[in-house]
Amino acid sequence: MKILITGGTTFVSQYAAVFFISKGNAVTVLNRGNRPQVEGAAHINCDRTQLGDCLRGKHFDLILDITAYTEEHVKTLLDSGIDFDDYIFISSSAVYPETNPQPFTEEQPCGYNSVWGDYGMNKLKAEQYLQAQVPHAYILRPPYFYGIYENLYREAFPFDCAMQDRTFYLPQDGSMKLQFFNVSDLCRFVEILIAKHPEHHVFNVGNREAVSIREWVALCYKAAGKPVEFVSVGKEIPQREYFCFYDYEYVLDVGRQNELMPDTVPLEQGLREEFAWYRNNLNSVYRRKPYLEYIENNLELPNDKTN
Repeated sequence: MKILITGGTTFVSQYAAVFFISKGNAVTVLNRGNRPQVEGAAHINCDRTQLGDCLRGKHFDLILDITAYTEEHVKTLLDSGIDFDDYIFISSSAVYPETNPQPFTEEQPCGYNSVWGDYGMNKLKAEQYLQAQVPHAYILRPPYFYGIYENLYREAFPFDCAMQDRTFYLPQDGSMKLQFFNVSDLCRFVEILIAKHPEHHVFNVGNREAVSIREWVALCYKAAGKPVEFVSVGKEIPQREYFCFYDYEYVLDVGRQNELMPDTVPLEQGLREEFAWYRNNLNSVYRRKPYLEYIENNLELPNDKTN
């Protein structure tokens, strides 16, 4: 296939570019050229909000739109003069209001989520514009992505704590649930959509099972080959000061996805693969959050310090 991937230089879009090139596809990436490009990808150096004629008359079998965060992002791409067969938009589970009953299903009404704010609403508006203009487009709503090329300070935080033999400060009893989706599973699901063109056009995507944050941290430590000891932190301490996820638990119903792709990468395996990559790419994470500084200055006891 001839595939256009928006982005192509960080995390999800970078992994997608590498994945589809490895499968023998002709991949073109659209980005501003601020970071190193994936080997083997053709590069269109352009801001997606100021495309001019850089896409006019070009044909792609698939547009994999990973960096659209607003309606304008979708509109400018569709108005660019580009020609395409399929369009897959990576949206977000942030389009579901937290007041909806869980697990969230694709049939539920979408709207404002007070945890995600404008991010979720902008994704929803982008979805709605795309659906109106390209009814055959596919929309994917993931929970938390993880995997190789991760550039946010999520898994890297417990990985760092494990490598430094630190006690881990856990919000309350650690029972809050999280749901994940490996970037490799995203790419496999994209392949399935293109091969089968299912009737449904909106899919929640993610692992079948959610895990508690205690289980997730323990698996991160295990991936690093280290045991973990926990200290429980009370609710009076704002969770985002010392932990890498909001105090917000939600679960997606991914039954529609599972009908097409029954199996996903086991979380333990995916975290092991991510750690193997991360330990050789410690500088891959940008905008590291000062969780450890907060812990050391406000929470840590003398016997909790690193060895």
